[in-house]
Amino acid sequence: QVQLVESGGGSVQAGGSLRLSCAASGYTYSSNCMGWFRQAPGKEREGVAAIYTGGGSTYYADSVKGRFTISQDNAKNTVYLQMNSLKPEDTAMYYCAAEGKTILAPEGYNYWGQGTQVTVSS
Repeated sequence: QVQLVESGGGSVQAGGSLRLSCAASGYTYSSNCMGWFRQAPGKEREGVAAIYTGGGSTYYADSVKGRFTISQDNAKNTVYLQMNSLKPEDTAMYYCAAEGKTILAPEGYNYWGQGTQVTVSS
């Protein structure tokens, strides 16, 4: 049974940083994507960053390019999202997802974590 467990969310002031972690169990990395998504109240879930587990290529939404970095530790079956220069508009529930074939489109992912809240105050 595949489980994805996110951690690292919290409350920070604008300009601050957070590092999210997603620990995967019961999941074997293969040649597809793991991604981070976010959903703010009243808004649709949107792709933030993704990494191709086969080769390490990374992809980012325009809104986070230059501020967020996705990375993976295959030995620990963990994917990270380093978030710097956070803005109030980054406030959302952040979800980790696995076995994705659509990079930043959520409908292409098969497994999801429970989410971790990120709140950025101005």
